[in-house]
Amino acid sequence: MNHRQPSLTERRKAATQLDIARAAAALFAERGPDGTTAEDIAQRAGVALRTFYRYFRSKQDAVGPLLSGGAERWRALLDATGPGVPPAEALEGAVTDALSPHDEHATEQLGWTRGLLRAAQDDPALRAVWYRVNQDSEERLLPVLTRLAGKGADPLEVRLAAAAATDAVRVALEAWAITDAPTTGAGSPAALAVRCLHELTGGMRLFKG
Repeated sequence: MNHRQPSLTERRKAATQLDIARAAAALFAERGPDGTTAEDIAQRAGVALRTFYRYFRSKQDAVGPLLSGGAERWRALLDATGPGVPPAEALEGAVTDALSPHDEHATEQLGWTRGLLRAAQDDPALRAVWYRVNQDSEERLLPVLTRLAGKGADPLEVRLAAAAATDAVRVALEAWAITDAPTTGAGSPAALAVRCLHELTGGMRLFKG
């Protein structure tokens, strides 16, 4: 697959956004969203308030890059799947890999997600960001699944598959976040996501080979 590499300016912008997102998540964990202001986040991130608002509309919106990081990794893994791999196998492999903490960064990512999803239970604006991240993930997943499904696949079935796969991961992360289950093994995000994936896609023709 030929993908355009991000420019230096785009990489710097993404890095700044992630710094702000981490600052927001840390403050939410310490004080809760209600006890945190955009000014607090900007100060913690070491940026001017105008820089904060250049990238984000609200304090809750600031954590979007952290919540979307896992989905981006999942899509990248799925997009790297070679030809001839059945969609069901490709999806399960990508989900398992993306939600398994292979390194410190992945473990940290899951920790941020757990904290933010717990905070979102009592913050409608934060829940709205989470839902928007998932909607965006579903839309970005669709062309990847369309390619994997191959010519002749029913567009409606591919659309349903993208929705089901996205919801499988969403529900798994939400269920895991409210528990004290570990990041690996039984009850982990990867294990729950595979279970949800099987439940949601088991009856779809696209996943029956």
